[in-house]
Amino acid sequence: MDSVNDLLLQEHIRHQVDLQGYTTNVLSRILAVLNRSDKRLAAELAVALASLDATLFSMERLESLLTSIRSLSAAVYAEMGLELTKELKEFVAYEVAYQQQMLVSHLPVSVHVASVSAEAVYAAAMSRPFQGVLLKNVWSELNATKMKRVRQAIAQGFVEGKTTEQIIRELRGTRAKSFEDGLIQKDRRDVEAVVRTALSHTAGVAQDNVMEANVDLLKALQWSAALDLRTSAMCRIRDRLLYSPGTHKPMGHKVPWLAGPGRLHWRCRSGQVPVLKSFKELGIDIPEIEVSGKTRASMDGQVAADTSYADWLKKQSAKRQDEVLGATRGRLLRDSKLQMADLYTARGELLTLEDLRKRDAEAFRRAGL
Repeated sequence: MDSVNDLLLQEHIRHQVDLQGYTTNVLSRILAVLNRSDKRLAAELAVALASLDATLFSMERLESLLTSIRSLSAAVYAEMGLELTKELKEFVAYEVAYQQQMLVSHLPVSVHVASVSAEAVYAAAMSRPFQGVLLKNVWSELNATKMKRVRQAIAQGFVEGKTTEQIIRELRGTRAKSFEDGLIQKDRRDVEAVVRTALSHTAGVAQDNVMEANVDLLKALQWSAALDLRTSAMCRIRDRLLYSPGTHKPMGHKVPWLAGPGRLHWRCRSGQVPVLKSFKELGIDIPEIEVSGKTRASMDGQVAADTSYADWLKKQSAKRQDEVLGATRGRLLRDSKLQMADLYTARGELLTLEDLRKRDAEAFRRAGL
């Protein structure tokens, strides 16, 4: 890889780390809206349920009592949706400008870097489903799921003879556990997944558009995954793999691009790094940039820039390897001398343990499994 591309990789990883911090900040603001709502929702539920005679309980009476609760919840989810939409409009303008400037700053001034419209990128991001849903629809779906969960918990509580206080506590959780033990805690996890995925989806669309506009400057696109224990199986195997600019066809391997970095799955934290053509390939007669001390970030600090996820995991403790791969795959990696790629199909699909055993029974024997 040309040395200027090492600089691009370092800059990209720094940017991805910054994006995760930014996403966490956005998420905290949006969750604050939900947290305030849940407190009010619990109070109104307590009042409504206190007036419901257990001996006369019916789903029809419950539905009637939940009318105001349903309106409150719908308004809150609409507010969160508006907050995120506003954030995304500002974010997409920043991300487009950043991606363009990243190319400009790593190329000679004589090379033209094409620009793209932030408005067009935003429209494209909003029109493309992420994980099968459109952002404009997801909030009403989340609200409907929450109200179904609330309704079922209340109905079950009455059937089991629970008090109003017990039902509310089951829904909201306990203060001693920061309300993380309540049934509606799942709503916070769902909101977190949507916010993180929407931002990474939008960043990915922005990156796609800028790179497609400048495909003549690129030799390849490189997948870049986070080097930590939370990285998904799909992203682990794709880390540092190359794909053709524009078409996203695998280069030197068969693992498909699919939805792309940042959009491969919920909460995807991967990104794409442009691999520029050499100055000579661009028709520029100047020396290439020389770089020393090249590194990339990991959960344990900086590591060599050419470290892949497989390289990084190989140097981790057995406990960490088992946490990432599972105990059996971790042991196979250590004791039978298998490589990370041996755990996958050629198309990047994680093999089941049964398929692994069929493919390499000897590895299981050597590992004592």
